This record gives sequence, structure tokens and C-alpha cells, in this order.
Amino acid sequence: MDDAALDRIRALQPELAAIRRDIHAHPEMGMEEARTAALVAETLRGWGLEVTEGIGKYGVVATLKGRGAGQRAIGLRADMDALAIEEATELPHASTNKGVMHACGHDGHTAMLLGAARHLSQNPDFGGTVQFIFQPAEEGRGGAKAMLADGLFERFPVDSVYGLHNEPGLPLGQFAIRPGPAMAAGDRWVVTFRGTGGHGGAAPHLATDVAVLQAQFVMALQTVVARNIAAVEAAVISVGAIHGGSMASTNVMPSEMVIGGTARSYTTAVRDTMERRMRELADGLAASFGCTAAVEYDRRGEALVNHAEQTDVAIAAAAALAGAEKVEGNAPLITGGEDFSLMLKARPGAFMFMGIGAGGPSSEGLHTPTYDFNDDAIPLGVGYWVSLVERELGTLGDRSRA
Repeated sequence: MDDAALDRIRALQPELAAIRRDIHAHPEMGMEEARTAALVAETLRGWGLEVTEGIGKYGVVATLKGRGAGQRAIGLRADMDALAIEEATELPHASTNKGVMHACGHDGHTAMLLGAARHLSQNPDFGGTVQFIFQPAEEGRGGAKAMLADGLFERFPVDSVYGLHNEPGLPLGQFAIRPGPAMAAGDRWVVTFRGTGGHGGAAPHLATDVAVLQAQFVMALQTVVARNIAAVEAAVISVGAIHGGSMASTNVMPSEMVIGGTARSYTTAVRDTMERRMRELADGLAASFGCTAAVEYDRRGEALVNHAEQTDVAIAAAAALAGAEKVEGNAPLITGGEDFSLMLKARPGAFMFMGIGAGGPSSEGLHTPTYDFNDDAIPLGVGYWVSLVERELGTLGDRSRA
């Protein structure tokens, strides 16, 4: 990327930071992004782009054709939703929607993709088409699935699709990606044990005790990853909730206990093993205690798998912007989930991480009440998107890709 283009991108920062902070101050949960989607659509139309709203309820797509004659098309995707977290930053642009905040940087993602649309609409020196995809509900409410079901790639065809996520704690200007499996499939599980319950003081021997049963089950779960998954594979099973009985009646043995948690994996085989063993352990232990078990295993997200060719393109785009020494091309696996995985199952593509700094609110962990996106990262994110378009669709002086 040449210095003149970078200068033009840097000049957009104040405007884009203002948009980002406005979105941050007015966060919306997934499938509730009415204001955010309207702001995105209005802004894009104001810049002269062709805009379609209401894809998968609140999804927005802007289409831009380059000056060149290329026939290729690529998709660039950002997410728009916030989280159910009470903000504790005390910043001037802190959330005005109590109990909801942009704790994952989707406000920054949206601003950076808007900036790329702005720059490229003013400098469409490429051949082919760019689809700017603004997705609702990445945080577990099915936004990617909804957009795909609404014909996203049939209505807005692409040869490849790319995503970008901020990484707090990673130095500003550094990038990280890995080919193949990169982020985990995220599953939700709930096990309900039912017995007779009874008087814990007078007649515990007459009851079937689901409290002891659930304790045995929680301990048994720890053997699944340790003894049923190959040591060279990666997997996680965690218990996140246990409910049963009443603190107002602690002498009563409950007749029902509910345990819930999450499971993470990178392959279908490992995922199948975890679900199978969870069911076997629940049913077997319940039977040994004279109780019953009901297992719900909800496969909510797919593992995010980067395609080899597009990963190479993403690495080249980041290196052209920041220098090869600032791009990690074999980053560690991440057990977090990301529903961009569904778009990567539908079309080849890659998902990049970008450092936003190692100090201040931008270094706080994602999904924490003190996190805030670093506005100094906005030009870098815009620059990455623009560099990616140059590599995929070429420039008017280079038709090698287009």
C-alpha cells in the first residue's frame, strides 16, 4: 500500500472515531440492532454506495464495483452487536443503555469496515466487486445463520469472504492468523437429574440423592478430555451452572438438579466423542443412583476453519500494510467461538486478528466491563481491508488477480 493511500485513510480517523463512539454509547443486543443498522445504512448511502437492508433481520450489505473490468467479487464482514454487560469504563462515550455494552469491539469493527467502504468508494481503483457485510447478532444469537438463510451469498455473490477481529493485549499494528482450524466450535449442554428427593435429616436413606449424583457427574466429566480425547487434540468441557434445592430449606434433599456448561472442539470427531461420553456418563451414573437423566447437547457454533489460499492472501495484505515482521502466520488455537465460521463453510475465506494495544482500556480482556476499543487502531483496520481488496481484486495498474 502506498503512502498516499495511507495518508488518505489516516485523514478519515476523526470521522470514523466519532461514529465508533456513537455506536459504543448506544449498544444493542443481537437481533435488536435497529439503530446501529440504520446508522450504518444511512452513512453508506451518504457516501454514494448501493445499500441493501434487512438481510437476516438487521443485516446490511453495501455493494461497490471498481473502475476496472474484473469479474471477481469478495466479501468483507464486520459484526454490529453488543453484550449484556454493565459498562464500568466511565468514559465520555460509555454506554447509555443500562446493562448493555460494546465489550468485544464490534463498534470498532463496524467503524473500520465503514472506513474501508468510504476510502474505496472514493478510490475504486480495482477490478471487480466488493460486498461490505455488516452482520447482526454474532454473540450467540445466530446472525450469520440468519443472513445466510436469507440468501446472503446468492443475492450478493462472492468468490471469497474475510473477517477481522481486534485483539486486546496484542501490540498495536500487529496481526495474527493461522491456516486451518483456528477457533473452536462452541456447544451448550444441560443435564437434568431427577430422583425422589426427601428429608435430609430424618430419612436420607429413603431418598434417591441427585445432589451426590451431580457431584459424581461433574467429577466424571473431567475424564472425558483427559481419557477419551487424544492428547494431540484440543478440547474443553466446563461446568458453568448448577441449580437445585433451596437455601430456605436446606434440610430438604432436592428431587431435581440441573447442571449446564460449555464444550469446545475443533473437529467433528472430537465433538461427537464429547457428546457421546457426556450422555453415557449421565445415563450410567443416574441409573446407578436410581435416578433418571435428561441430556440436552446444543451444537451452537461450528469450528472456524481458515482456507489455505485465502489465509496466504490475508497474510500478504497485512504484511503490505504493517511489514512481514508484524504478521504472525501460525498463531495459537483459540478456544473462543465465532459465527463467521458459518460464512467460511459457505465460501472460502480467512479470519484475521489485529492488535489494538497493550496499555489502557484497549488492553482489557474482551467481554469485560472495563474494555474499550482503541481508536488509534481504526486506520490500521481500514488499511488492512483496503490492502486485502488490492490483493484480491488488483489495482488498475495490476490486473493479476482481477
